[in-house]
Order: sequence, then C-alpha cells, then structure tokens
Amino acid sequence: MGKPLITIGEAVHASIPGTGEVMKQLASLGSGAYSAASEPLDYIKSLIESQQSDGADYIAVNLDAFGENDPQVTIDMMVEYVRLVRRWGGGVPVCIDSSNDDVLRAGLKEWYNAREAVAKPLVNSIKTYTMGEMLAVKKKYDYSFVGLLVSENKPGGAGGSHSVDELYCLAKQIFAEASARHGFKAEEIFFDSTVFPLAIDLPIEPGVPGYTYRAFETIRKIKADPEMEGVHFSLGVSNCFRDLPARKVGVCRAYVAKAMEYGLDAAIVNTAHRYGTIEADPELTKMVDAFAKMDGSAERMNEAMMLMGKFCQESRSE
Repeated sequence: MGKPLITIGEAVHASIPGTGEVMKQLASLGSGAYSAASEPLDYIKSLIESQQSDGADYIAVNLDAFGENDPQVTIDMMVEYVRLVRRWGGGVPVCIDSSNDDVLRAGLKEWYNAREAVAKPLVNSIKTYTMGEMLAVKKKYDYSFVGLLVSENKPGGAGGSHSVDELYCLAKQIFAEASARHGFKAEEIFFDSTVFPLAIDLPIEPGVPGYTYRAFETIRKIKADPEMEGVHFSLGVSNCFRDLPARKVGVCRAYVAKAMEYGLDAAIVNTAHRYGTIEADPELTKMVDAFAKMDGSAERMNEAMMLMGKFCQESRSE
C-alpha cells in the first residue's frame, strides 16, 4: 500500500459508552482522581499507552459530553486529560478535540505547561465562523489544526448539504486566513468535510450527488489546488459504518483505502486496526467505490444500492 496515514487515535472520547462511563467514575473520585492509583485511571492509562504503542501520530481527547450543562466542567477535565497524555503518551502529541474554543485554549495552555519540550499538538476543530480568535492563539501556542468544512448557515443547496464547490470555498477561506494572517504553514492545516454513514447515503432529490461522492471529490479538489499544496485531509472514518449490520473494521478499511485514492492522508481511527497499511477486501472496496461515484445519475445510484443490498443480505445470513 502507499504512504501510511497520519493517524489520530480516537479512543479517549467521552461519547464512547464504555469509555465515557469510566471517565465519569474517574471524575467522581474527587481530589487526586487524576494522580492517585485507581481502576478507572489505569483504564485511561491503558488507552493512552496502547495508542502510543500502535504508532498513533496524535492521541485525541474529546470530553464535550461532560459540558452540556456546565462548559467549565469540560475545560477543567481537558486540562487533566492533557496532562495524562503528556505523562503516558510517550511523546505523542495530543489532539485537543472540542466544539468549545475555551476548551481548545485551555488544552493548548496546559500542553505547553511543561518543563520538557513537547511535540506540536493538533486542535480539532476550527470553522470559518469561529476562526478569527482561535487562529490568533498561534502567536502564543504553536499548533496544527483541523479546519471543519461547515458553515454557520444551514446549507441550502440540493440534497440539504454543501456542494463540492461550496466545501472547497470554505477550505479556501480557512486556508487564506490561517496562512496569510496567522502564519500557519500548509502542512499545519488539516481539512475535514465530515463522514456520512454509507447505510443512509441516499440522494434526497433526483440528480443530487451522494454525500460520500461530495466528501471524496472535495478531497480531490483541495489536494489538486497548487495554492494549498501540502495541506492534509482527515476524516473520522468510523462514522461511515453506522447502521450497517456487520464487518465494521472491513468497511472502514475499505473506506479509508478508497478515500486515500482521492488524497486522504490522515484519519481519526482506532489505531489498533492499522488502517492504510493492510489491504482492504476487494468486494467492500467495490461497494465504497460505488458510493464514491454516486454523482446523481440513476445508473450510479442503482449500482450503489445494489451492492449495499447484497452486502446487508450476506452479512445477515452469515
């Protein structure tokens, strides 16, 4: 296979049911919870260490589920978890993942609150309508970032989602602001157009391309732009499998393999599965390819639906 992916480990995420419960137990231990030995702390330690041993390029931490009623809770917890990654991550930089800019800033501040030198962290994510203040933090804390390709206004185009051109324009806006005004290098910028589940990637209107088509073609268009040469493209690939009956790892592996053909070079993944380094199942790759080519024509849609139906039928009969 080609060049390995830049891998962003997804395991330390409060939305994962088992992990979120352990995080809740750990937080309930009160003062000293993140330093005194306990089973919950050992569990978090194992998540961090295993991703480091798997070769993760970043170890992501997302705690947004704890801040629904009080954002300060997430801010305080992020500080603690950044310390844990710095302590047990073996030098692998943290990916501070939050929809709250205050959480991102707190995580960055704590990451650099160290006597020893630390690797440059990744911030996920920055959007066109919130980027001004967050990008300015570059002057104080060095970091790379994920630019999420969403707009403040609900997409109004056909299919209820952004077109490839609209997604590309969002990337251009973020790139221009980050590089020209705040000094980010191209290789410090990752883009993410989000992943839509294959199981429900059905056109809402005739002639409308599918979501997978739009995501993959956006990768191609951005990577072909000479002005943005060197930028990365990342996707949270696990979402592609949602609502499918079986073979999660196989489907995700095929999705990654196909996306890499379009220019994907980074992903938020379960690092144990070695995405990008193990060959994908040809039949699953064929199915993903059909969705990647679902350009709005009836022929392409029928092909994708046929392969999805076959996959689901065979999965349930195994």
